[in-house]
Amino acid sequence: MEIDILQENGIVMMNIAGRLDTVTASELDNAVKPYIGKCSGMVFNCEKLQYVSSAGLRVVLSTHKMLAASGGRFVLKNLNPEVKSVFDITGFSRVLAIE
Repeated sequence: MEIDILQENGIVMMNIAGRLDTVTASELDNAVKPYIGKCSGMVFNCEKLQYVSSAGLRVVLSTHKMLAASGGRFVLKNLNPEVKSVFDITGFSRVLAIE
């Protein structure tokens, strides 16, 4: 997995590429934590995300909860149909902002 981080006007954009799974979930979790409470919002651009496992879903939900608790907004963008179906099946699509 590759994570490219951009910041602009208090919004952190994380461009995520590859597989978000048991092996890589901690990498994303570690990338997110320094920005919690220090940004007004975070966007995961998933245009190049190929796969997400339950470990990846845990990091996504955790990020959403931490941002909400600190007054920030969390958005997922550009989910491919396969990844979007995982969010739909698990019910995360009803909880998370997906654009």
